[in-house]
Amino acid sequence: MGIYNVIPHQLKFITMFFKIILAAFLLTCTFKVRAQDFIPLWPKGKMPNSKGLKLKDSIANERIFRVGTPGMYTFFPSVTENKGAAVVICPGGGYERLAYIISGTQLAKWFNTIGMSAFVLNYRLPNSPDLKQREIGPLQDAQRAIKIIRSNAAKWNIKPDKIGIQGSSAGGHLAALASTATQDLSAIGDTLDKTAFQPNFSILVSPVIDLNKFAHAGSRRNLLGENPSIELMEKYSPHLQVTETAPPSFMVHAFNDKSVSVRNSLLFYQALLDKNISASLHAFPQGGHAIALRNNPGSTELWTSLCESWLVEMGFIPEKLPLK
Repeated sequence: MGIYNVIPHQLKFITMFFKIILAAFLLTCTFKVRAQDFIPLWPKGKMPNSKGLKLKDSIANERIFRVGTPGMYTFFPSVTENKGAAVVICPGGGYERLAYIISGTQLAKWFNTIGMSAFVLNYRLPNSPDLKQREIGPLQDAQRAIKIIRSNAAKWNIKPDKIGIQGSSAGGHLAALASTATQDLSAIGDTLDKTAFQPNFSILVSPVIDLNKFAHAGSRRNLLGENPSIELMEKYSPHLQVTETAPPSFMVHAFNDKSVSVRNSLLFYQALLDKNISASLHAFPQGGHAIALRNNPGSTELWTSLCESWLVEMGFIPEKLPLK
């Protein structure tokens, strides 16, 4: 075989090779865009509890300090690994900001690894100048997010009765509020008004629960304003609002948390037990108020494994997908 016969074949092979690499690259890019689409929560001009101000997101140092357009970022597992469950993630930040990386997107990617769809919520912060009533803004956004996911369950291969909510710190407070709320604050007169707004389970990490004696002062002030009444503090303390309809909950806290006392989780755990609702509480000796996805001290590092086992045990995700 001469050189003039070899080179064209080599060129053909090289060309095909680079076409395959390019196609794989484009497919990867397409997946990444799809996996992190942003879905606005409210139709234009129909956002409830709004003065109609046009605000832009304010972001600095991996924190969101103002949410102009409330919505959620989507994170989907691969089709072959999808176990049919979903979770809304409420980032923490003391109701002053959203720590959307450490208590948002990082957790979303972990949920994907166990076959769950995840939605990182950009909820309105109570200090927004656009809110008419500060304390209900975050809950309205959380309820709407659950409705949107449930209404798209078939499209996204999600089971409508396996949609939960997760939150860290003040995000845990919002998740607990959404779990105990019996009033739909997100109704705007559209087709989603008939969609159920309660989650099927909650996962709470170092949650703010009590807004009175054991309150995180910053979260209470930012949500309820200066010097709130006893009635308002009790209304927004989820452990005092638990009814028989509240979903089961998985809770993680650290004994040495100096910012949000572990008593917050204990109060919510006791309230669920009093209503005969399944609850799992893991109070680790270390971790402070910095329990994250990874690099936790000692036994606290086990929390994600325990959480996955709980989700399996409670029937929200199967242990293994059936062979196809």
